Amino acid sequence: MIYIPKKVTERLSKTTGKFQKILKIAKDRDINEADTVLIVGDILSELFGFDKYVDITSEYAIRNTYCDLAIKMNGKIQYIIEVKAVGLDLKDNHLRQVIEYGANQGVQWVVLTNGIVWEIYCIKFEKPLDYDLICSFNMLELNCKRSDEQEKLFLLCKEGIEKSAREDFHERVQCINRFVIAALVNSDAVLNVVKRELKKLSSGIKVEHTEIIRILENEVLKRDVIEGEAAAKARSRVKRAITAAIKKAPVIKPQSVAAPTEDAEGKVLG
Repeated sequence: MIYIPKKVTERLSKTTGKFQKILKIAKDRDINEADTVLIVGDILSELFGFDKYVDITSEYAIRNTYCDLAIKMNGKIQYIIEVKAVGLDLKDNHLRQVIEYGANQGVQWVVLTNGIVWEIYCIKFEKPLDYDLICSFNMLELNCKRSDEQEKLFLLCKEGIEKSAREDFHERVQCINRFVIAALVNSDAVLNVVKRELKKLSSGIKVEHTEIIRILENEVLKRDVIEGEAAAKARSRVKRAITAAIKKAPVIKPQSVAAPTEDAEGKVLG
């Protein structure tokens, strides 16, 4: 759970409804991209708490092109924001565009939005270049009385950046999801526990890991959490964590037993 200051929760509760009405009207009118950018700029200022004249940069130059908006704090770009028209569905080519902007500028955090749908991504500067979807939300469907939905908005707030909320949220998303939990269930540590408990229930009947795994994968776990790229990444993450934990575990050395003491005649003392 991310702590959100009271003044921020009050601002989110008070201001979200206002922009839900504005966005609904804008969608009905099917306004263009330029007008959507103006609304997004107001959202960044009034809802997310950025200074319109200090923190928000429009038409931010990236090589030979420009992104729509950028958030700059203390001389550092915190978010690159690509805006599409409010009535336009966000597509893969739009995502590639904003990822490319971030990669070219060396900015890790990027946002893709049409004013209504907001998607927050974290770029991983590795080979090949990769990225994670941190969270997404639909502004028209938000209920700001719910703490989990306030958390999503807080990731884009000025105060959230100052408190490293997005980094903490990212770490939580990476650790607590169905793929990681499925990988943990299939790990030796958990399988050993299941095997031990089954042995108690079955009066000592021998159960092999392979049999437990077969039941888990065919009858218990959904196929999408054990197959595919996300599942493979989760297994790799769990394996690395377990290996690191083993390496950090203290090595318990066996205590040496002192040799018996003998007297001058060769008799053992004590």
